[in-house]
Amino acid sequence: MANESSITTNTVETTDLAQTLRTPEFFALAFGTMVGVGWLVVIDDWLTRGGPGGGILGFLLGGVALIPVAYVYAKFVRLIPDAASELAYATSVFPPVIGYFSAWLMTLAYLIVCPWEAVAVGRIVSYLLPGFQTAGLYSVGGSPVYLPSLLLGIALTILIVFLNYRGIRISSRFQNITTFGLLALFASFTILGLTKLQPQNFHPFFSQKALSYIPGSLVSIILVLQIVPYFLTGFESVPKCCEEAQKGFRPEGFVKAIFLGLAVGVAFYVVIITVVSGLAPWQSLIREKFATAVAFQRAFHSDLIVRLILFAALLALLKVFNANFIAASRLIFGLGRRRMIPASLGKVHSSFQTPHLAVLFCGVLTLCGPFLGSSILVPITEVGSACSALGWTVTCLAYAKNTKKRQSEISGARKEIVIAVVGSIVAIIFLLLKLVWFIPGSFRQWEYVALAGWLVLGLVLRRRTV
Repeated sequence: MANESSITTNTVETTDLAQTLRTPEFFALAFGTMVGVGWLVVIDDWLTRGGPGGGILGFLLGGVALIPVAYVYAKFVRLIPDAASELAYATSVFPPVIGYFSAWLMTLAYLIVCPWEAVAVGRIVSYLLPGFQTAGLYSVGGSPVYLPSLLLGIALTILIVFLNYRGIRISSRFQNITTFGLLALFASFTILGLTKLQPQNFHPFFSQKALSYIPGSLVSIILVLQIVPYFLTGFESVPKCCEEAQKGFRPEGFVKAIFLGLAVGVAFYVVIITVVSGLAPWQSLIREKFATAVAFQRAFHSDLIVRLILFAALLALLKVFNANFIAASRLIFGLGRRRMIPASLGKVHSSFQTPHLAVLFCGVLTLCGPFLGSSILVPITEVGSACSALGWTVTCLAYAKNTKKRQSEISGARKEIVIAVVGSIVAIIFLLLKLVWFIPGSFRQWEYVALAGWLVLGLVLRRRTV
């Protein structure tokens, strides 16, 4: 194992962040950041991309491929326990500008989930209350924005900001309740679903036809793999709160939370795609608003189980919103603490022991989401995938370089370097799947616009502190 004292990072100011988190809270953060309501709201997109085979294999292969990346984060959080995470890791070996933009883009990967959830809550409530979507105000990208959904998204954002402003104790309790509540409900309805599976419903196993140079099965898997980074981003959120671990916390708890979060997240997605595809002919679900609920409704002819699923989805929405908000605010806090963005964002509230100004900053940006409506859902998925992949790439390369510099001091250094290089290759492949224009499903106009807008904001804030 690496000599933990051999890896150093830039010195940062001491803070008074509350130290209360334990392993269950770190798991709730990792899994909570990862699994939201995509399994209800956009599972039709997953099936359209890959069919049952592409969806199951895409998430399974993606999860396995991310094991080296998870390993690197598990090593780094022990060696450099810093809330700035990607920033701290990169600046230990690379110029500060690389660390800055790595952390800035990773912040987007988390923060971009928050407006996603603020918009998705209106869609879920409208399924329960068909008359909810009234009083249309305007349209964005062909999707109308309704006043009730707008107000609900704003109210939910204010709630999350309030919880995180007041303290990690209250937000972590909220996270535990929603995370473990979701897992209990998920286990209940998926076990029921497994009793009703019909093998013929999985046919055809893949959704895409062969291209001149790629088999249809491979095209299906690739199209799902492109969004896997977005839906599996979360295991690396653990280091963002490492400074808030309770006193005496054993570092092995970080490692358990990272790997357990990744494993449970992958299993969650594989199981839900399997169950939904087996309950009803999957091709009949791809035009449905909430394919998961529709599949269970058709199989059980019960409104009760549908309401159970929708309640589980609301818990999932609350937990993923809260967890991603925590992770994003800690990265902003880390950037502010190093004065790479306005230093006020690195301050800690004297009473609540929270990075309160970073929380408010993330809250203001999140409030933009409800005003853009549901047209932002799929583009957000695409941009988040690329940002996560880039953050993983820089982190793995930083670990490889840092280990190589101290090769003579570290037992098993060659193995560590190989794992980090493999992790960086995996992350680069995920990145190229979104950026190379001739690959099916790569970035389109609006994804580039969103990414460019965030980079411009990063440049503006960075220049102010130079």
